[in-house]
Amino acid sequence: MAGEDWPATYRSLSGAEQADGLVRFAEAAFLVGEDEQSVAAWSRAFQLTADDPPRAVRCAFWLAFGLINRCEFARGGGWTDRARRLLNERECVEQGYLRYLTGLRHVLQGEVVAGHDGFTQAAKIGERFGSVELTTLARVGQGRCLIYLGDVAEGVALLDEAMAAVTSGEISPLAVGDLYCTVIEGCVELFDLGRAREWTADLSRWCDGQQGLVLYRGQCLVHRAELLRLQGEWSAAADELACARERFAPAAGPMTLAAACYEQGELRRFTGRFTEAERSYQEAASHGRDPQPGLALLRLVQGRADAAHGGIRRALDEAEEPLRRCALLPAFVEISLACGDIAAARAGAEELSGHAVRLAAPLPRARADHALGTVLLAENDPAAALTALRPAAARLLELGARHENARVRVHIGLACRALGDADGAAVEWQAARSMFRTLRAVPDLGWLDRVDTEDTGVLTAREREVLALVAAGRSNRTIAADLVISEKTVASHVSHILTKLDLPSRAAATAYAYENGLV
Repeated sequence: MAGEDWPATYRSLSGAEQADGLVRFAEAAFLVGEDEQSVAAWSRAFQLTADDPPRAVRCAFWLAFGLINRCEFARGGGWTDRARRLLNERECVEQGYLRYLTGLRHVLQGEVVAGHDGFTQAAKIGERFGSVELTTLARVGQGRCLIYLGDVAEGVALLDEAMAAVTSGEISPLAVGDLYCTVIEGCVELFDLGRAREWTADLSRWCDGQQGLVLYRGQCLVHRAELLRLQGEWSAAADELACARERFAPAAGPMTLAAACYEQGELRRFTGRFTEAERSYQEAASHGRDPQPGLALLRLVQGRADAAHGGIRRALDEAEEPLRRCALLPAFVEISLACGDIAAARAGAEELSGHAVRLAAPLPRARADHALGTVLLAENDPAAALTALRPAAARLLELGARHENARVRVHIGLACRALGDADGAAVEWQAARSMFRTLRAVPDLGWLDRVDTEDTGVLTAREREVLALVAAGRSNRTIAADLVISEKTVASHVSHILTKLDLPSRAAATAYAYENGLV
């Protein structure tokens, strides 16, 4: 059914009264985002096929599948139980579909071990009856559970095996989008950007081939936005998120909407729109997503270190799964250092390193090395810090994680300065400043300015940059626009330049710049 015009199918079968027509209408309604219409059609089809239990149970399965994925556990569980009673002890593949629903409900409610058991039972039944679709759904569920439980290699192997069936066209459209989204989400949680990019591109192509598809498009856009954010393509990421929320939010479900809100919060925090960022994190929380670590990092940049520490500490105390802890620990290390708790920061960096080794993926390894490097800087061991920071920067550069690479380079500059290498520090900071400016990462530019003002030279690198622009005849307003800073900050820099150089005016500063080769 690839390439079917789902809105046309939905319209043409809207008056269906027979079971076959109702099933096709329910499928189309499901895929165009008309959830309650789909539920009503599956329910009616279930009633009409009650004398054929396996067929009726298939209707109940897809009805419950949609409900449980939207976290409507009571309704979904009710239909699962109703279908189970209808089958009684009958030996058939539909028993496996019901085991799958049980596993899905457990996982979405945070019961990973029970979820894995349900998926394992479903996979065995799928294999026994030769059902590629059931087996594929179950193996993806098993894979995600194994990853949560720490068996990353086996979990990823199951995901890859399952996706071979998806890409070969053996799975119905009702399941294909869910399988793509589930696998991509797993790859992102693992920080496996290569796999995530590959499957996201495939999902986009599949969505484009399904005319009028609404379901899964929102998830697809959110996944793409997260990858774009990691790569520093913030404007494109913001566009994807806006599209996801404006066009597909009603059909996406609370988890996708929460993820979109959180991603918007991250982008707004990175660009200095703190009030908007806070609203986004709060909205994510209202849809069921813990707003950490983003909210804690927002509090830190707002100067509320105690609130930042309380938020990240609480989230880390609650987190049990290694992947969740891996997502929180970089922020915990940063906030602990800001609060002067070097011992806690070191413990966090060491735990993060352990998780990174087990994950065997480059992004966690880079983040672990970065965290360790910042701890070593705080412990006044800049030489050792460089041995951790330089590999982190190299890995991030290879991954295309431009923003994170620039942040690491700021710390490399600090280590260079501590070792007496002022030129090395200047090179690193100039590269970082250029990237922050390109990204319009206003908070990071302010952070780098504060780092730079601690320079032991007469003028800091930023002050030399401002002086060159003054000498070129630029006004404070145009300098502010060029450097992505405020006019007030430019005026402060000019005042410091004149004071440090003991110069009476901008004209004298211009002459100094030319005389000393600064322009």
